[in-house]
Amino acid sequence: MTDVVDSDELLRRIQRARAGAREEERRWRDLRDGFVPADPETVREAAGRVLAYEVVGQVLDEILTPGRHPWTRPATHTDRPRGVNPVT
Repeated sequence: MTDVVDSDELLRRIQRARAGAREEERRWRDLRDGFVPADPETVREAAGRVLAYEVVGQVLDEILTPGRHPWTRPATHTDRPRGVNPVT
């Protein structure tokens, strides 16, 4: 992987990856919801893949739109340990 890409191409690649993760999440969610409850192993695997693609999508989304998710917002001044400053 020695290709040099500019920031626009990198942005396009991240957006494609995020769209792909969302599509895979939907696909596995549909599969999970369509499985017969008598097959718990398959349902469990599909649920795990739904969760994995959901997390990947959230991480890529946070790269593209920082601060969008509540778990990534900076702590308030009183919540930060002494001497720790937020990175902007």
